[in-house]
Amino acid sequence: MSERIRVLVTGVGSGGHGEQILKALKWSSLELEIVGTDTLAYSSGFPEVDHAYRVPRANEPHYLERLLELCRIHRTQVLFHGSEPELRVIGRHRQEFADRGVLVPINSERVLETCMDKSRTMKFLAEHGFDSPRSIVIAKLNETEQIDFFPVVIKPFIGSGGSANVFIAQDPRELRMLGEYLLTLCPQFLVQEYVGTPNDEYTVGVLHGMDGLLIGSIAVKRSLECTLSKRHEVTNRTGRADLGPKLVISSGVSQGEVGDFPVVTSACERIAAALGSTGPLNLQCRLVDGRVQLFEINPRYSGTTSLRAMAGFNEPELMIRRFLLHEDARPPRTISRRFIMRGLQERTIDTDRVRDFT
Repeated sequence: MSERIRVLVTGVGSGGHGEQILKALKWSSLELEIVGTDTLAYSSGFPEVDHAYRVPRANEPHYLERLLELCRIHRTQVLFHGSEPELRVIGRHRQEFADRGVLVPINSERVLETCMDKSRTMKFLAEHGFDSPRSIVIAKLNETEQIDFFPVVIKPFIGSGGSANVFIAQDPRELRMLGEYLLTLCPQFLVQEYVGTPNDEYTVGVLHGMDGLLIGSIAVKRSLECTLSKRHEVTNRTGRADLGPKLVISSGVSQGEVGDFPVVTSACERIAAALGSTGPLNLQCRLVDGRVQLFEINPRYSGTTSLRAMAGFNEPELMIRRFLLHEDARPPRTISRRFIMRGLQERTIDTDRVRDFT
């Protein structure tokens, strides 16, 4: 029997994209030995890994040192990040992992800087002629008076994974009130036009190889009827029937119909190509009057990574096969559509096998 491929996945619990990467790897046909880390001792992903470690948070002094040491101890061949704070650190220090023979299949620093700053993302889309909602960065409360289009979505222009601290304002009074609150959390926030209806929202994965070549794309047409998938829902009071009776902001728990959806995926492929992507991208959009309106790009693996793997588009496996095993691995030519829903699952955590590496 050949030696198993040694993989380290960070942030394997709490329902984030690290947990979804772990699920995709467990569903792959590869023979793997998986090290899983988390900042919590009671991580829901720990029962699924071969070696479990509690590590410092990404913003703590010893995080990088501990991660590099774990790679040395377990002779790690591939590292997948499981949270955005870890992506920032790993991205800045990718060469230190490469020098130790660890494959880190993430996007370039330039793409990370563009897409992890929402104002830069919107500027990029505008400069390259892609459709996106009107967006304005607000740094002072009185600047909200320039907004003359409603309803709007307001959110921190850096971060807000899983739609944290994202709200809907339907008139100037609500915008000022919510804006005052957001300015206590961050120095600036983004005001973005609310477009389309919840029935036409998509989360799209476009995967490029580290050589810059397109591997493939896949979309999930979100179902926003379930409570798990909604961060925020309000009755539409604007009088605009084109937006539907409810205004909805999706959560980080995406579910729905998985497939290729060529109108949506082809538009997202063009955006990814213009960015010069060399890794995974997760694009959020709505289809409005037949046009893709993009409102966010996450330069990482998605919270729907496991759903995509269930449909035959296993991004972590594809990256391992192409750039570690040097196989000409490709996703299926066509993705058969299927509806995938999520729920809650209970786990017993054996804390005796979790090593504290903080």
